Amino acid sequence: MNQILFKEQLSPEVFRMRIRAPLIAEERQPGQFVILQLDTEFGERIPLTIADADPAEGSITLIFQAVGKSTKLLGQMQVGDKIANLVGPLGRPTHIAKFGTVVCVGGGIGVAPLYPIAQGMKRAGNRLIMVIGARTKELVILEKEMRAIADEVIICTDDGSYGRQGLVTVPLKELCERAPKPDLAVAIGPPVMMKFCALTTKPYAVPTVVSLNTIMVDGTGMCGGCRVTVGGKTKFVCVDGPEFDGHQVDFDQMIQRLGSYREQEKLAAAGCQLHGEAVQKGLQE
Repeated sequence: MNQILFKEQLSPEVFRMRIRAPLIAEERQPGQFVILQLDTEFGERIPLTIADADPAEGSITLIFQAVGKSTKLLGQMQVGDKIANLVGPLGRPTHIAKFGTVVCVGGGIGVAPLYPIAQGMKRAGNRLIMVIGARTKELVILEKEMRAIADEVIICTDDGSYGRQGLVTVPLKELCERAPKPDLAVAIGPPVMMKFCALTTKPYAVPTVVSLNTIMVDGTGMCGGCRVTVGGKTKFVCVDGPEFDGHQVDFDQMIQRLGSYREQEKLAAAGCQLHGEAVQKGLQE
């Protein structure tokens, strides 16, 4: 089992954890992920991107948002608790090279998986521009870490409570109109955000990489739950990705598939919330 070594809350419902996983810490590369399971008998298998790693400590860092049953349960765990199953590193690593100017666009929790990619791109000698998007100021994460490595940081919030008001596609379009334009864009966040980032860069012929987080079970390409259509061909996110050419991804199909179990997910999350409230009430009494 893998012990939780550190835990902190970055924003409402967003947590950062360092977990003991020495072999994964040694092997992981930017863009790769793990699949964890809290209960070996009935637990859901959930994919989470590795946000950072410390081979000396033998740990990996995971940043996640507690939105469904499994992530809510994970968010309730404390330092010293152990995760039953943790498998990785999985997926194809990000292609890191010296491209020139790289724009990384992160929406919400998508900023977390962008961090190791941004680190890698900067180390490779690229000029790095970071665009961070969130609904409100309180939901902006990893700003300090990104400012430490990026040449330019642009922050957007939906309500205008911090940075610029509006969507990340607005500054992305402005960057594409610069001379010279970016040599590469990397976008990670909600599917709709990635879709419109790709639509924004396409007219300017700026190569755009997106990282997909689809329904996933085994992480080996066997179950087919993570399949997507890229360039008219079926691909499996767990083994062919998670990163793909954003201009080739059928986002509409992917978004439709992601909603396949929405009602079941809502019921499971609601049950977990009620259980958590009951436990909290019992502790107070």
